[in-house]
Amino acid sequence: MDVTNIAKLATSMAETGIRQEVGVSMLKKSIDIQAASAAQLLDALPQPQNLPPHLGNTINTKA
Repeated sequence: MDVTNIAKLATSMAETGIRQEVGVSMLKKSIDIQAASAAQLLDALPQPQNLPPHLGNTINTKA
């Protein structure tokens, strides 16, 4: 191998590493965006209504 081929190989390996780093960075960013969207959806849910005070106080144990 001559010096030119070695330099081309090193350059292509570096570019591949940079592409992978960019891909991972984009995936992390999209996960962050999805998490923020999910949090907004959960915050937008209405609060459940409270039960009347006479419900949920006793347990029916008859078989």
